[in-house]
Amino acid sequence: MDNNVSAAPRVRSGFITRSRAAVSLLFLMNGFVIGSWAPKIPDFAERLGLTKFELGLMILIFGFGSLVMMPIAGAQIAKHGSRVVVRVLAVCLLPTLLALTLAPNVITGAISLFLFGGFIGGMDVAMNANAVAVEKSMRRAIMSSCHAFWSLGGLIGSGLGGLVISRLGILGHAELATVLAAILLAVAWPMVLADPPHPDTKKEKTKLPMVPLPWLLGVMALFCMVPEGAVLDWGALYLRQEMGASVALSGLGFAAFSAAMATMRFAGDLVRDRLGGVKTLRICTLFAIVGMLLASLAPDAEIAIIGFALCGIGISNMVPIAFSAAGNIPGLKPGIGISVVTTLGYSGMLVAPSVIGFVAEHVGFAAVFMALPVLLLVVLAFSRLAQYADGVSDGGR
Repeated sequence: MDNNVSAAPRVRSGFITRSRAAVSLLFLMNGFVIGSWAPKIPDFAERLGLTKFELGLMILIFGFGSLVMMPIAGAQIAKHGSRVVVRVLAVCLLPTLLALTLAPNVITGAISLFLFGGFIGGMDVAMNANAVAVEKSMRRAIMSSCHAFWSLGGLIGSGLGGLVISRLGILGHAELATVLAAILLAVAWPMVLADPPHPDTKKEKTKLPMVPLPWLLGVMALFCMVPEGAVLDWGALYLRQEMGASVALSGLGFAAFSAAMATMRFAGDLVRDRLGGVKTLRICTLFAIVGMLLASLAPDAEIAIIGFALCGIGISNMVPIAFSAAGNIPGLKPGIGISVVTTLGYSGMLVAPSVIGFVAEHVGFAAVFMALPVLLLVVLAFSRLAQYADGVSDGGR
């Protein structure tokens, strides 16, 4: 720890800058791969003869793979460092789009989806842990911009996917996406920051933490990501069915939310460096609460879209702050803390859509969106925990 801290000023302009570029490329690659999967889903379902219910079960298998791999990745990061783990998982992720495209039956499709979700989720933990290591080396926040690159990758992958499939076919798209992802990984590979474990690390530290702090941060991430999932999965349907919006206008709800989120994530690190993690989280949470309430009480679709945009501004930097805080918990390895937070956070993204759909079927989406700010009020109550995200300012103590 001391050697890294003392060396930081000497390497900041060179090696550390390259390390930041590398981890940003890893986020971009991960987002691009999962974004490239989205336009392939209709073909996947048709090829395997899946009903909507069966496709829903398949998507749960993807989520189950992520939840299984995330804590395993955290334990391996604690033993070997995030550089080794993120490289291995990124290489394992590369062929999965091809496997999903070529899967001949339901069994192989389910196995491919389980592995795809596992490698996506495990790499997510590892690249967030590496981003925390780079933050400590640079003594400044970079997590929000890293998540902005993930959002950008997702938009590129999903946005270009349909066009490429129409030109090259479903297999050609998988081959091109795999090659592009491999290029991103090849560029990042030699620049990834090494963060080997300390030789005096106790073996028991790789077990699930028994202290409450990482679990509380995980609950914060969960309560941040449930509203995010609600807007992404149900926002367009809400605008279409309950606001009477056209097909084109209902799509703008997702676009406004995503654009606001990506933009603010690129600006989030500068804001956090200036205001600190606690104040930034509180301001973002208030934006998210106001935006969600505005969307739920809006008299028309246009006002609801403005509400979704405000919600995107707020939610954009809440999860990155929680991840940074998890990676700076005193006495706990970054990989372990981040694996707890990501596992709890993403479990909300997996479970919430079906629960929200069931509830909305009985009370409507407006009532659901009006209730979600209650979760954000809990985040506001726990906002003091965001002080650990500022551990980068003193070398991550």
